[in-house]
Amino acid sequence: MHRAQPAQSHLGTEHEYSINDSIFRPLAISDRIIERINGRVEHEVAFGGIRVSKELQKHVLELIPASPGNLGRLEENLFSGLQELFRATKNEYQFLGLGMHPLLTLDQTTYWDHDEQDYYQAYDRLFGIKQHGWLNIQALQINIPYRDEQELVGMFNKIRSLMPYLVAVTASSPFVEGQVNSYMDSRLVYYRRNQSQIPQICRNVIPERLEGIRDYVEINRNIYRELKKQHAQILCHEWVNSRGEIVRFTRRCLEIKAIDEQECLHSDMAICAFIMALLRTDLELEDSESHLLAMLEDGMRRGVAAMRPELERLYALAARNATREEQRYLPLIEKRIEQGSLAEIMVQRQKEEKEILPMLSQLAWCLKENIPYSAEPGRCG
Repeated sequence: MHRAQPAQSHLGTEHEYSINDSIFRPLAISDRIIERINGRVEHEVAFGGIRVSKELQKHVLELIPASPGNLGRLEENLFSGLQELFRATKNEYQFLGLGMHPLLTLDQTTYWDHDEQDYYQAYDRLFGIKQHGWLNIQALQINIPYRDEQELVGMFNKIRSLMPYLVAVTASSPFVEGQVNSYMDSRLVYYRRNQSQIPQICRNVIPERLEGIRDYVEINRNIYRELKKQHAQILCHEWVNSRGEIVRFTRRCLEIKAIDEQECLHSDMAICAFIMALLRTDLELEDSESHLLAMLEDGMRRGVAAMRPELERLYALAARNATREEQRYLPLIEKRIEQGSLAEIMVQRQKEEKEILPMLSQLAWCLKENIPYSAEPGRCG
């Protein structure tokens, strides 16, 4: 039996936010902002007690906490850094979370054009990165440390089986180029096909079940073999694996990549609390790959509506196994299960108001003030 019970919520997170003008036109100026706060262009800089990093897409900045920690410390550290970023840029920009920029058209952005060009040119040659699956995706990445192989395998397999539920409750990308899409999680629709020329890299998001570390090492070796056939050895690193969950041996952690960025840091931490509490539970979860893929598709399309009773059951288990700190965050998850994912709330709001810009202004305010968005009209929190 593999162990999947971390003692506490000690983890790392990465948060991706688009840069916009006052009417939410995306601005491909991440380099200019980094130069402004740092004095010169670098791909990652220390600022405001956190790390501010470029992303591939030039209209996005990534915020990273100073170091891994518990949820409360991460939220405080990141929010303080975000506030400092607003001050340093004199509140000239609207920053926005969500899994995709709701209005962006591909002519409005480009990719980072400073360092690391060899990597980006290789990706562009193989896959063509002028597509939403590269230039318009924003994820909440969660890094969960493991102590040994037994814990790695146990947590990996449990997260694999939880992935459809996590995608459903965190969906926040229902709009593409200003139009409502048929998916609540449009980001994964584009993400799962952005490297379709080498399908081993993403493998439809759901990873293989592991029996041991050797299984995972062999998966990466297979990816590297395919890349070498295409003369793309430069991409043969552990981060090239693009499944919804990967192992980062160099960091001794599991990295969850399947989750849409949320509207504010508190919401991000609530998702983390939900995951960590569930990892402590003794769950009977679906293991069949075909069933998990079908569930994932349904969760991507419909969000919480696809599996509300199952999510209610998971929430009850999480609440019983949560630490005191996690319990402070879980009520937001309960509300999302009741009201729908952020994507479902956004679609309903747009139907009622017939406009998207007022809603985006509210969502940007939620990020700036660190207050979750609400299904109740005109309210955050």
